[in-house]
Amino acid sequence: MPVFTYIAKNMAGEEQKGSREAKDKFELAKTLRRDGFTLIGAEDKGRVKKGFSFSITLFSRISVAERMLFARNLSVMVAAGLPLARSLEILSHESRNAKFQSVLLSVAASISRGANFSQSLKEFPKVFSSLFIAMVSSGEKTGKLEESLKLIAFQLKREYDLRRKVRGAMIYPSVIIVAMIAIAALMLVFVVPTLISTFKDLNIELPLLTRIVIGISDFMVNNLILGLLMILIFIFGIYFAAKTKKGHDFIDAVLLKLPVISGLVKINNAARTCRTFGSLIGAGVDVLEALEITKDVLQNHYYKNILEEARGVVEKGEPISKTFIQNSKHYPSLVGEMMAIGEETGKLSDMLHRLAVFYESEVGQATKDLSTIIEPVLMIIIGAVVGLFAVSMIQPLYNIVGAF
Repeated sequence: MPVFTYIAKNMAGEEQKGSREAKDKFELAKTLRRDGFTLIGAEDKGRVKKGFSFSITLFSRISVAERMLFARNLSVMVAAGLPLARSLEILSHESRNAKFQSVLLSVAASISRGANFSQSLKEFPKVFSSLFIAMVSSGEKTGKLEESLKLIAFQLKREYDLRRKVRGAMIYPSVIIVAMIAIAALMLVFVVPTLISTFKDLNIELPLLTRIVIGISDFMVNNLILGLLMILIFIFGIYFAAKTKKGHDFIDAVLLKLPVISGLVKINNAARTCRTFGSLIGAGVDVLEALEITKDVLQNHYYKNILEEARGVVEKGEPISKTFIQNSKHYPSLVGEMMAIGEETGKLSDMLHRLAVFYESEVGQATKDLSTIIEPVLMIIIGAVVGLFAVSMIQPLYNIVGAF
């Protein structure tokens, strides 16, 4: 029988590490559950090599697609009348993600001990978002857990599709830019040095642009490792700077000022706001809580501030639409006007869903337009770079010809 190394926790939060024999991970989880512990991560000792343990189980990523399928399948099982804990155990068997298996088994164990579903999900905030938990909690309170889970699955699918469209539009320019940098590096390392020897033999005065290119080439040839290290430091420096609050705020401001990108940012945030806020309101979540959760879903701090402002407006008893109408610089004016109509008619959730569908289709069209616009712009940039390189190398030869 296999021996598993594991990490488990009890209700008091005490952690236990050890090794146990078990037929599989599911039997191990059941054995630990009888002892009052919840399995967090486990790895078959026979598969551990060179000290590499169950870190993959603990740190593997759980994708949006996996959570979407989980919500959809769980709604079917709940509708069929299966007990919630049993449904979670079945779904853990179906999952191929070791971390997700452990999470689902832990949630099932928590429910078996008497906790409700939403409370059990709160133990894993990095797996289940505040949006997910709030909608489950609403479903439990209203007795419509099946409908809430279906709504969660639909929400996650729309969010997944939206992200895929935006990222898809960025793939082409990213590939072109990387290829351009790689070709430039190869030219500097292998092509320019052959021309340098020719210029030295001719003993002529070189133009400034040619001297700059030759200087970069010399540095790359003589300090290749240092050059690559500097490039890596520069890339990681930008990455970590972007993770800081000031860096993130700076990027947010730049994105809202770029000619083509700003329009995409605005309709993308409008779509996410309307979809998330509408889904939460439709599920019966309190308006203030719905605004707080929607704020957490958004990435741009300008839009987060607008939703925080909306919370203050609601607390004063004023309509939500007031804030969106006043912030037409960031949200399309249609959002505020349609929200006002939804509040007047008592159909705010329906109106938000209609707006979400409209702006999601606009995002799809905008990403296609962006790809069309970016292509000629990249061609111009590539042409300019190639042209400068060619001029820097050919100009000295023309000077020689002109001298005769």
